[in-house]
Amino acid sequence: MLATPEFVARLMRVAQLWHYVLIARVLAFFAFAFFPGVAGFLARPSLWLVMAAGLGCDLVLTILGQLSRVRPPPSGRWLRRGVGACFAFLIAGTMLHSAAMFAATAAHDGRLYFDAFSAIKLGSILVAAAAAAIVRPAFFAFAGAMALGGAIGIASWPFGVAGLVFLGLLIVMLREDVRHQRRATHVSRRTISEQQRALGLMRDFERAGRGWFWETDRYGHLVYISPPVAAKLGIPQSDLFGRPFTDLIRKRVGNDESEERTLGFSLSSRTPFNELTVQAAVSGEERWWSISGHPISNELGNFQGFRGSGTDLTDKKRSEREINQLARYDTLTGLANRLHITDLLERALRNHMGQAQPCALLLMDLDRFKAVNDTLGHPVGDQLLQQVAGRLTQIVGDKGQVGRLGGDEFQIVLPQIVQPEKLAGIANAIILSLAKPFAIEGEQVRIGSSIGIAVSEGQGVSSSALVRNADLALYAAKDAGRGVYRFYADAMHNQASERKAIEDALRDALARDELALLYQPIVDVKREYVTGFEALIRWRREGGEVVSPSKFIPIAEESNLIVPIGEWIIRTACATIARLGPGYRVAVNVSPRQFANEKLPATILNAVAAAGIEPGQLELEITEGVFLDESPENLEMFQKLKRTGVRLALDDFGTGYSALGYLKKAPFDKIKIDQSFVLGAVDRSSMNAAIISSIVGLATALDMETTAEGVETHDDLALVRALGCSHVQGYIYGRPMELGEVLALLREGGGAVVARGFKSAREPRMRTFRRIQVESGGYHYEAIVRNLSSRGALIEGLWNVPEGTTLTLELTPDVRLDAEARWSAGNRVGVRFVEAIDMTVFAGPPAQPRAFKQRAYRAA
Repeated sequence: MLATPEFVARLMRVAQLWHYVLIARVLAFFAFAFFPGVAGFLARPSLWLVMAAGLGCDLVLTILGQLSRVRPPPSGRWLRRGVGACFAFLIAGTMLHSAAMFAATAAHDGRLYFDAFSAIKLGSILVAAAAAAIVRPAFFAFAGAMALGGAIGIASWPFGVAGLVFLGLLIVMLREDVRHQRRATHVSRRTISEQQRALGLMRDFERAGRGWFWETDRYGHLVYISPPVAAKLGIPQSDLFGRPFTDLIRKRVGNDESEERTLGFSLSSRTPFNELTVQAAVSGEERWWSISGHPISNELGNFQGFRGSGTDLTDKKRSEREINQLARYDTLTGLANRLHITDLLERALRNHMGQAQPCALLLMDLDRFKAVNDTLGHPVGDQLLQQVAGRLTQIVGDKGQVGRLGGDEFQIVLPQIVQPEKLAGIANAIILSLAKPFAIEGEQVRIGSSIGIAVSEGQGVSSSALVRNADLALYAAKDAGRGVYRFYADAMHNQASERKAIEDALRDALARDELALLYQPIVDVKREYVTGFEALIRWRREGGEVVSPSKFIPIAEESNLIVPIGEWIIRTACATIARLGPGYRVAVNVSPRQFANEKLPATILNAVAAAGIEPGQLELEITEGVFLDESPENLEMFQKLKRTGVRLALDDFGTGYSALGYLKKAPFDKIKIDQSFVLGAVDRSSMNAAIISSIVGLATALDMETTAEGVETHDDLALVRALGCSHVQGYIYGRPMELGEVLALLREGGGAVVARGFKSAREPRMRTFRRIQVESGGYHYEAIVRNLSSRGALIEGLWNVPEGTTLTLELTPDVRLDAEARWSAGNRVGVRFVEAIDMTVFAGPPAQPRAFKQRAYRAA
């Protein structure tokens, strides 16, 4: 009760009145001194009453003096000490008063009685004042009282003057001390105000959630913690007091446990710590703190505990986790990104000891994904990628890790799996799963996938080498028609090395003058007159090695070397046109990469101007692959090329993926019918003739010329002429030739040419030496098959067989064929089978001839 702040505050206010009590004490003495009647009056009832009044004044003076010295307000411990001191001074004052009373009673002289009483009474005043620690006021009070006592006792006026002087000094000193006490009180109040302000700021800091404070005793038990922390922990603040501070920290296993150990070590070793990150023991949520603390000691240097602060790191941890998520995972699909999947692959190939581990890598591309983006838009493409990621994750499961490298390319790491049958099963499951339709925004989207597989059986293959091998296998899967998987083989690396060598050599081919153009005639079929040529590139390397265009052109496309090579072709073709003269055209092929080059129109204009030819003499053959991207830029390029004055031809018509709508947008002058339609068109069972007829009709309606490619036989020529093709290009009118041969051809015939070649196309023949039995007109003969095709054969051993003779050929014991003699020369006969045969039947060894009776040949 004594230690309550309200009671202490009241005591402090009362203690400021001790000056006035001292003045009243001295004035009472003066009353006794100047008015003896008063003393006698007061002494008549009882001397003990006077003594009690004096003792009470001394006690009050002592208590007030002691209280006034306390800065800041006293605690309960001080009050206990202060009460003891007051009782000690009270005993001393009682003894002095008792001595004064006994001395006064023993004295018979009134003057002696008063002097003794005054002297001892002034001594009690001095003791009380000294107890109140007011040395100067006590000195002046004692001196003044003694002077006044002497003046009264011996009736000396100097003593009276001195007493008055000392009394005045006492009043002045008391006045100054009162002012000093007021200033000290003001400073104390200001100090208390600053402490309250600091305490208020601390409370606001805690309530705002910007931080919190804690304090422990010397045993590490909490004596204070901010209320917001207790609220977040879900434990009343009073229940936290007395608990170990480490109980508030979650104990975790693994490397993170070091944080909890660091805190316990710092508390036990009494060493300061700063910004230690720990996880709070909060149920139901994850909360992180950063705590700092330092040991505290008392005035004697004894350790008293720890005091510190803390801040909440939960939001920062979440932000760091999100940043880590962005750095390691793909934002669209949630799969591991390129950086993370590469790290996982390296860890799968090496254990913690650095030893090689078995691992497989699957590299996957989506087929027809670009078409989805172009037709349905990129948002649909994004949703498609998300669904693809979901299916991949479901198939792979916990057997491995799926990552997205970017675009439609995915990578799958399968640690400890190297069995081909298991990898083939996973790859096949992926292909079948992704082949199923995807439902996106009410649309059914169908795509496919191709997969390359590379395996490291623990032989120390690096991650980069494994990725390269998987990429080569993926390339092989795409070449195989897509929608399949392929395992890496060493031959793929050899092919890749060959491709790299070809690419490196191709970069220097122009500078070394290794490239050349050959020209194949394009003939007007009605007049059989050469109207132009197609420029075909050839590459003859140093040493005479000839590299096929089918091998180096795709490499030039992939490496973008086709652009400078294409510019060289255009300039060379224009120079050739200048030498051919007017009336002839030269066609050059333009690849999609060249077409996308914005400098193409300027290149053409510069080449035409440099050669001094008409722009219409140069013809650009553009494949349908360009129309896979029917963008405004493509149509604008068509218009720019058309404005240059050159002719435009649509090459390989009917083999691409585009619709016919582009024919009304792109200003073509000619349609080239692909040789795949010409080949076999004369076969009555083939639909090629009908397709050629349709293309010719379409071109005629659009006022375009047509050129049939790959015409090699007279039958083919007669067919395309009958179907209305305006031009023909093929071996029947000439193979690709050098410029000198072209000039000689034009000089000799003036442009007129004659068709030369086989009447009809010959099927592939198999050379053989097989003894067979031949039956004709009831007779059997032994013969030898020299040449065999699915439709006929060349037979030796039969003499002078008339054309049209019916024969039965026993090629094997189980195969008998009916045939007809088409021609005969000496002992050789060319026969034609009534029905086509399967050539694979005759891949085995020839049958042994059976014994039969030789009979003379009798003509039918």
